[in-house]
Amino acid sequence: MDTNYAPKDDYKTGMGNRLQKCRQHANLTQEKMAEILNISNKHYNEVERGVTGLSINRLIFLSNYLDVSLDHLLKDENNTETLPVALINLYHSCPDGRKGNLLDMLRSLTNLLTDSNADETIEI
Repeated sequence: MDTNYAPKDDYKTGMGNRLQKCRQHANLTQEKMAEILNISNKHYNEVERGVTGLSINRLIFLSNYLDVSLDHLLKDENNTETLPVALINLYHSCPDGRKGNLLDMLRSLTNLLTDSNADETIEI
């Protein structure tokens, strides 16, 4: 294994951009994120600008808190086999006799959101 691996792009810059989008999607300010992570506002601002990174503990916390995968935060990769935690919890909390109904509703929702007659996909 080559321990001298250097990515083409600085991973911190990409991670900071993705983290900023996730934060904005969650309607959180940089100040609130810094408070949640128990770091200074300056440090969090530097994270989003790609100047510095976060500890693995904080990255794991953010992955869970923002309901995004670590692959997405670190490498901009989404494992299509990985479902959002909220969706998994919803499925598991559904009574066994109703899980088929839940899946049917999700398929219908998917069809509605990606209606081939629409000019563009509806974003939520």
